This record gives sequence, C-alpha cells and structure tokens, in this order.
Amino acid sequence: MIKMQALLAVAVICTASAAHAAHATPARLRLATVESSPLLVGAELRPGIDLSGTWNYSIDPYRTGQAGFHGESPDPGQQRWRDVDVRAAMANDNRVLYEFDMAHSPVTTLPSSWLTEAAELRHYQGLIWYQRTFKAPAPRAGRQFLRFGAANYWTVVYLNGHAVGRHEGGFTPFAFEVTQLLRDGDNQITVGVDSQATPATVPPPVTDWENYGGVTRPVRLISTPETYVDDAWVRLTRQGMLAVDAHLDGGRAAHSPVHLRIAELGLDLAGTTDAQGNWHAIRAVPRALVRWSPESPKLYEVGIDAGEDHWRDRIGFRTVETRGADILLNGKPIFLRGISLHEEEIGPNPTRDMTPDAARALLGEVKDGLHGNYVRLAHYPHSEAMTRMADEMGLLVWSEVPVYWLVAWSNPDTLATARNMLAENILRDRNRASIAIWSVANETPVNEARNAFLRQLVSDVRRLDDSRLVSAALLVDRDPKASVPTMTMVDPLAEVLDVVAINTYNGWYTADRLADLPGSVWHLPAGKPLIFSEFGADAKAGFVDERAAPRKFSEQYQADYYRKTLEMANRIPTLRGLSPWILKDFRSPRRQNPDFQQGWNRKGLISETGRRKLAFQVLADDYEKKQAAGR
Repeated sequence: MIKMQALLAVAVICTASAAHAAHATPARLRLATVESSPLLVGAELRPGIDLSGTWNYSIDPYRTGQAGFHGESPDPGQQRWRDVDVRAAMANDNRVLYEFDMAHSPVTTLPSSWLTEAAELRHYQGLIWYQRTFKAPAPRAGRQFLRFGAANYWTVVYLNGHAVGRHEGGFTPFAFEVTQLLRDGDNQITVGVDSQATPATVPPPVTDWENYGGVTRPVRLISTPETYVDDAWVRLTRQGMLAVDAHLDGGRAAHSPVHLRIAELGLDLAGTTDAQGNWHAIRAVPRALVRWSPESPKLYEVGIDAGEDHWRDRIGFRTVETRGADILLNGKPIFLRGISLHEEEIGPNPTRDMTPDAARALLGEVKDGLHGNYVRLAHYPHSEAMTRMADEMGLLVWSEVPVYWLVAWSNPDTLATARNMLAENILRDRNRASIAIWSVANETPVNEARNAFLRQLVSDVRRLDDSRLVSAALLVDRDPKASVPTMTMVDPLAEVLDVVAINTYNGWYTADRLADLPGSVWHLPAGKPLIFSEFGADAKAGFVDERAAPRKFSEQYQADYYRKTLEMANRIPTLRGLSPWILKDFRSPRRQNPDFQQGWNRKGLISETGRRKLAFQVLADDYEKKQAAGR
C-alpha cells in the first residue's frame, strides 16, 4: 500500500502587524508532513503549465512497483518510475529485464477516473501508475511546483526517476517543489495512485457512493518567484472589519514589505511581515464595498504584492453568523433553500472530471431550476471549479470532509488523517465567499471515542476559520412506542455546533405511511438553527405508477414523499434550511436492485442524464413560495 502518514502538527501561529497588535489574529494550523508541504493557495490562478491531457497508464494489482514479494524494495524491473527507455535497454543487453514499459502502455486522458477508462477497470480498486513527458520552460527563474487538485486516495510522485513526495486523501490539493529536479527539454513525471480504502482510511471502505480512483482533478507545473505568497486569506470578520492574513515562503520572507490591493475599491493597504514571514492586518471596510449575497454575488479582483510575487484572487465579502435560531447573512436572517449533490457531472458515464462547464450545469439546476440559494457539497471537498462557480453564481455552500459512517475512531493515525484533510480543505477555500458552513462528519454513531474525535475536528475548524459556521449531519433517536413518528436529538456533539443538521428518511427507510409524516414530533434544541441536511426517496426516471398509493421507486411516490416531508419540515419553528438528498442520481455499488437501481442511487431529482423527475417541480414550487415570502 502506498501510504504516507500525513501527520498534522497543531501549531497556533498568531501574527500581527505593529499597527494592529491589539487585535487578536485567527489561529492557523500548520501542516507538518514527511516532506515540506506548500499550500499554494489560489494556485489555479497562478501561471504554469497544464499537464492535463494524454498520459500512459499501467495497472499494478499486486503492487509490485511498491514492494517485492518478500516485502523488500521492488525489483528494478518493476520500478515504473525509472527514467529509462525500456525497449532500447532490453534490446541492447539481454541481461536486462523490465516487466513494464510505461511509454508504450495504454493511453488515458487526465483528469478522470480509471473506472470509466475500460470495461475491465469498471470496479478496479488498487494501484495504477500514470506517466507522461512534458517540456519545462527554459530558461527558468524562481521556483517550480507540481500541484495536484486531487488524486484518490494514496499518491506517490516521481520526476525524472526521483521521488518527489507522497500524499494521503482523495479530495484535497497537494503540491511538491521540483525546482532542482527539472531539466531542460523533456521531463518524465510518474504518478502512482492507489484507491484501496482500509478500515483506517477516511472514508472507510463502506460508503454509499462510487470510489472513483485516479487523478480526478488537474495537475499543473506552477512557477513562482523565489519568495512567494504561499497562503493568503482576505475576508470580513464577524465584526464587519476587513482582515488579511498572508504567509510568505522563501529566503526573503522575513520582514518583507507587502501590499493588499483592491483596485475597484481604491484600497492599498501596506504592511511588513514578521520574522516568520507572516502578515496580519485589519481595517475598516471601504464605504463603496458591495457585500456578496445570492442576489448580488459581487466578486472583487484582490491582489497581494510581495517583492516579485503578485498573488491574486477573485473574492466576495460577506458575514455569516447565528443569532438564536436564525442564520444571518450580512446581518439579516436567511433561509437556506438548497439541495445536496455529489461530484459527478451530468451524463450517462460520469468520471469525476468537474470542469467549470460541468459545475455550471449542476449548479444551474439549483439556482435557476429549483430557485435555490444553497448547496450541500457531499460527502467530501468538491473541486475548486465547483466552489468558484458557486461564488460566481451566488450559492451558499456547505463543505465537508469524508468522516462518514464508521471510521476508526480510536486510531490516532485516522484522526491525524482527518485533521489533515480538514485543514487542507479549509486552507484551500477560506477565500470563497460562497462557503458558509464547514461540516466535520456525516451519520456517525454516538460513542465516547467518536465524540472526542469529532470535538477535535470542531476545535480545528474554529482555530482555522472563525468567520464561518460549523455543523455535522447527525442522526436522531426515534421513540419506538410513540403512535406518531417522534424523534429526539440526543447527540452530544450538537452542543458544540453552530447549526444542528439532521438526516431523516422517515417514509423511505421506515414503514411510516406518508400521510403520517406531517404529524411527526421533533424534540430539538430551541436556541439553534436546524437544517434538514438530508431527506429523500428513490425514483427511476420514467417509471410511472398512477395508482392512489403509488409504489416505491415510482416518480409519483417520490413526489408524494417530498410533499409530505416538506409539510412536516415547514412546521418546525427552528428550521432554517433544507438540502434534500439529492440533485442528481449518482453511482453507488451498494445499490443493486436490477429493476430500478443497477448500481445507481436513484434519489436524484434529476436522472444521471439530466431528466427532471416529478419531485423536482414539487421542491421548486416550495422554494419559489419561500423566496416570494422573503425566506
């Protein structure tokens, strides 16, 4: 197994400019891995070379490229990262043996999952090697980084035959510096990706979605000056002040002049980094600033200049907080009219290649079709293309890490992995105005080890980002003796969350009559906002049952389920948001009813190809009424 123990060293680094030393600076988690781990926040907007496109690949089901059959280092004939012309070497010396030839192996296009590459790979979970050559710019100045948007799950990277680094986690970015390894002319990059989950991974082996192995997000060679802006966070504080935190990396990071510039607002805020290359400043908001909202998703071109480096991003400014049972956006109550979705593009054969166009197609169904203002990106960090598109289109986002169902709560390495994923997710997306809620878990069983595990994640969120809300999708206890569905929130994690979120499937996974759902009784915390983070029922698009009591998997049953569940939800006084399950049918190997599922979870309001089901309009009508009522 390709494995890197990505340990998270928690170090609270407080920085402040001399002019603002009286203001507390948000704490920051620093990542400590075996190799140095640059953040490269906003990397997709930096200059570089896109390595998307044609790659060769080679399956390695016995992981012979990782170890010999006695556990020793792999034989040279199995080392797929070797910088060698295999055909020439074997033709010139009959003592040489290679049992691979990456340059003449099958070809694929990245980013994508190998599950859709060939029929024999449809359910393959294991190790695959990718390789290609590319030309590096010459002459080169400054520093060069290989940056991966994501690869699922364990990744090891080699450049020109040299080990570059390892990463664990399938949904967050990682980067390695390769300045000294690049050469003029052709360079060979080799990437090993192992998708096999274990009881210690996050998520564990059993889920309810497809495990798309492979390099599923873009790979780029990024160029920076020798000293560059590695991390930057520009936002409104909950007090309505404009704050900036930046970290420089390089030989001139300490005591370096920096400028935050927002040209459209006429803002030029100057400062100097401290001895560790950190800069923090806070000031009053310019009067001309227009706050970001779903109705007016205003984004500004923001830049930080530090020496030769010119970091930039497109950032919206808004505040989000709670007051009693209300969620406040820019100080005003808002009802979250949303839906959940998985990272699968619309089409019959999704491969998790989430381009901006694919993201717009999905989010357009939410914004324009459902009259939504909110989306839950389940059950893992989605592509940067998705969160940037949410910024542009004006959709609030719930973002979560795949601490899902039954992870190894008592395993310290699993906790370290989850904390690392959470940090990578937050540090990547803290500049996205759309993100309102960080979620730390979904449907996890209550026990002491789990409670301690998740409380640590909640604490990490608050140290990393004190400007957003924290939640988790929880379960409730049901009274088996009650004559009507009666649910009580007893999960102690709710005490430390800003928003109580509940997944409920009464009427689908229970024997309740749909007519009984509106009379459900809910015992919930009175002083916190509630989101129904999931509810739903399967329907196969086109399956019609017009009887008075339609059967499950029919479009009529799903529509009736939505009507009755919405009627139930709308009677709860603390309800402040909905993200039903789910926008689009998605792949799930656990769902194998041959008539209706065939490897798909059919709870989507649209089919995998985009066909709207009857329930789509039921939810759209409900949201249109809420929108007209100012909710």
